[in-house]
Amino acid sequence: MFQALGRRLLFSYLGVMVTIWGTSTTVVYNFLSYNLYQKLDTEIVNLANAASHNLIAAPVDKKAINTKIPRILDNDDDGDLDIPWQDLRENHQGVEWFDANGRLLAKAGNTISRMSFTANFNVIQHHKIRSITIPVYLHSLSVGKKQLQGYVRVSESTEELEEELDRLLWGFELGGLIVIILSGLGGWWLTRQSLQPIEQSFQQLKQFTADASHELRSPLTVVKTSVEVIMNYPDRIHPANVNKLEAISSASNQMTRLVEDLLLLARTDAVTSSQMIAWITIPLDELLEDLVDFLEPQAVSEEITLKSEISTEVFIKGEAIQIKRLFSNLLQNALHYTPKGGTVIVCLVKLERLVVINVQDTGIGIAPEHIPLIFNRFWRADQARSQREGGVGLGLAIADAIARTHGGDIIVTSEVGVGSCFQVRLPLAS
Repeated sequence: MFQALGRRLLFSYLGVMVTIWGTSTTVVYNFLSYNLYQKLDTEIVNLANAASHNLIAAPVDKKAINTKIPRILDNDDDGDLDIPWQDLRENHQGVEWFDANGRLLAKAGNTISRMSFTANFNVIQHHKIRSITIPVYLHSLSVGKKQLQGYVRVSESTEELEEELDRLLWGFELGGLIVIILSGLGGWWLTRQSLQPIEQSFQQLKQFTADASHELRSPLTVVKTSVEVIMNYPDRIHPANVNKLEAISSASNQMTRLVEDLLLLARTDAVTSSQMIAWITIPLDELLEDLVDFLEPQAVSEEITLKSEISTEVFIKGEAIQIKRLFSNLLQNALHYTPKGGTVIVCLVKLERLVVINVQDTGIGIAPEHIPLIFNRFWRADQARSQREGGVGLGLAIADAIARTHGGDIIVTSEVGVGSCFQVRLPLAS
């Protein structure tokens, strides 16, 4: 139980750590990526603005867009922004000049976009090339308006940037893996440390329950025996004391059953591997048939139909007394909460590695919010379910404990007013 609790705590802790790491990594990566691409966009926009001067000067100077390397444009001190063309190759950039009709006039650099020309003035990412196209206007004083001179498209490769981002992402992943491993080791240690006091307290409580139950058996046996002896001589009993003796007898019987149930639970909780090795092979089909035959008179007296649908031999490993107690508790529970005229059916289905036993009734059913609680010790759903004579709320808890001890489980489906089905799954004997 504590190992399962420790695993759940550890996985929950790791889940929170992975979520925090994943969120922070995504935010940081996207922030850096956005800033790097913004810087790249600023570079190509500045280069496009600089190259636009050459297109404006082209009608006057046919060599204005000469792309020989190196090329110094401002040797005449005309105020145009010079472009060191050799940098285009070093920075994996390219410049293209187009006329007003979109016809290519010239190009420079080693990174040229393969996209056809479009008068789209937004930054475009095509494969691993980022480009921008800007219009170039010439201010004409005679006409009094701007005249479209042409277009300049600047492209730059994003390979280096993407490689840098990939290295950054690999660094995040490697760092995250190291963090998760260290967090897992630290979480495992912290979980063990935090659960130790709880486990010690639980063990002490179980030991106390077992010891107290064991010590109570002797005085309860004395009380029960004494009352039975007295009641065997009714002529010596004052009439006014008969009801008192009957109450003492009923209370002692109930206390005895409670002590036996607590002792069974304590033994079930403390099952060791050596005890499991000593388990025998149990013919489950025969055990269930005998149990149905044993409870048939009780079902008849309560006007309930008790049927079994068992048609195959099934063998499991376990302790026969406990397995019998498991199904006895489920069947008696079904009979108790099924009204007159109802039906209780026991069916067995053999699968490849396990056997499924359904105990189905047409009883009062269980509310959905109560189903997760029905296996809790001493739990009561309501007054209608707490009036069972002699019941102390341990029957289903014992059944669940026995099933888990034998490597199985119990699944409950129920509908109020329709009935319930307790499905027991146990591994087959190998």
